Amino acid sequence: MHTAISSAGVVCVSFAGLLKQPMRKMVRTHRRLPSPLSFSASSCAGDASQSKPWLLVGLGNPGKTYQGTRHNVGFEMLDAIAEAEGISVSSIRFKALIGKGHIGDVPVMLAKPQTFMNASGESVGSLVSYFNIPLNQLLLMYDDLDLPFGKLRLLPKGGHGGQNGMRSVINHLKGSRDFPRLRIGIGRPPGKMDPSSFVLKPFTKGEREEMDFTLQRVWKL
Repeated sequence: MHTAISSAGVVCVSFAGLLKQPMRKMVRTHRRLPSPLSFSASSCAGDASQSKPWLLVGLGNPGKTYQGTRHNVGFEMLDAIAEAEGISVSSIRFKALIGKGHIGDVPVMLAKPQTFMNASGESVGSLVSYFNIPLNQLLLMYDDLDLPFGKLRLLPKGGHGGQNGMRSVINHLKGSRDFPRLRIGIGRPPGKMDPSSFVLKPFTKGEREEMDFTLQRVWKL
C-alpha cells in the first residue's frame, strides 16, 4: 500500500505517522511525539481550547449520484472514523450532517457539509463560528489530485492547492489557512481527461479495494 504521512511544521495536534502510532492520537493525546512524522502540542494557545471539541470535516458531494467517486474520499474518511468510534453522523445543522461523540476522553464533532463541494465553506465557516472552534482543532479531509493514489499527507496549514472545497473553506474563514488538513491522494487523470470529470468518476474495482483498505487502516491501525 502506498500510504505515507508527512508533516511540515508544528501545530496543536498529536497526529502520528501510520507506521508509528494510531492516527486517532491526533485528538486523544497532547504531547510531543518522538517521530518526525508527527505534530506536537508545543504551539497550543493555552488550555482554553482544551474544553472545545475537535471539528473533523470530510469534504464531498451529497447524494447517491456522487457516492463512490474520487471527489468523495473526504466523506469516506469521515465515515470510517464515525464507524470506528461509534458516532452517528445523522443530525443536520448549518447545512451539514453532523455527529457528536468522544474519541477517548476528548469531545469531537464530525461533519459532512451538504452544500456540494464548491460551497463547503458555507457550512464549515458557520460551524466554526457557532461552536467557537479553535482553528488548530479543525481538521479538513479531502481528495487531492497532486498526490499519488492512496498516499496521505498531513499538513498543519497551507493553501487550497486548487481544490475548490478548500478554497471555499478558506474564504469563509476570512482567508485564514492556519488549520490542519489531511490530503488523500487520488492520482492524476489519464491522458488528456479533464480533471473536473476525473474527480467525479468512480474508482476501478482494484482502486476501490485499495482505497477502502487505506481509509480503514488509517484510523484502526
